Amino acid sequence: MIPFDVILVFIGFAAALAAVPGPDNIFVLTQSAVHGRLAGLIVTLGLASGLMFHTTAVALGVAVIFQTSQYAFVALKYAGAAYLIYLAWGAFTASTGKFDSTETYSETVPKQFLRGLFMNIANPKITVFFLAFLPQFVDQANGSMTAQFYQLGGLMAVTTIVIFGAIAIAAGALGDWIKGSPATQIWLNRISGIVFVALALKLAATKQ
Repeated sequence: MIPFDVILVFIGFAAALAAVPGPDNIFVLTQSAVHGRLAGLIVTLGLASGLMFHTTAVALGVAVIFQTSQYAFVALKYAGAAYLIYLAWGAFTASTGKFDSTETYSETVPKQFLRGLFMNIANPKITVFFLAFLPQFVDQANGSMTAQFYQLGGLMAVTTIVIFGAIAIAAGALGDWIKGSPATQIWLNRISGIVFVALALKLAATKQ
């Protein structure tokens, strides 16, 4: 078990990292503003779940592959960039009616969750970052190394949910106003599409 004082320090770092403007929290902000706070919260859960994928990669040593294999790194980052371009296309071609969608939660929730999950998983830079970050808080004297990695990954996910959730709720408050303004809907969709393209280009340009 990781000592409580180490946990507090880790949470402090995790909260700071989550609060710094970056691709993931900007993604949550735009999704919440365009589709409402529920969509932002579901996307947040998807992103947080993706962190457990990276935690597993570190715990099992898979992260070393992404750190040492140029082909694996490039393949994953371009897959992620392609997905972001797909999302950008959907945003650029969306109609104003999308804001008044009658989709059931069973249709909307899985789509938003998978959107956040895949965006997170498809960023190999996070795995490499976890490989450098998490071991600093792990000590063999505190028991199973694998268990400690999962404890830290879980704390990172929970912290992310709290910080990103606050962003989603704040941005989602604009939803009702946006629904009443077709012109705003169009512009916000275009802005969302531009954000997706920018994130795709940033990911594609990422180096190991």
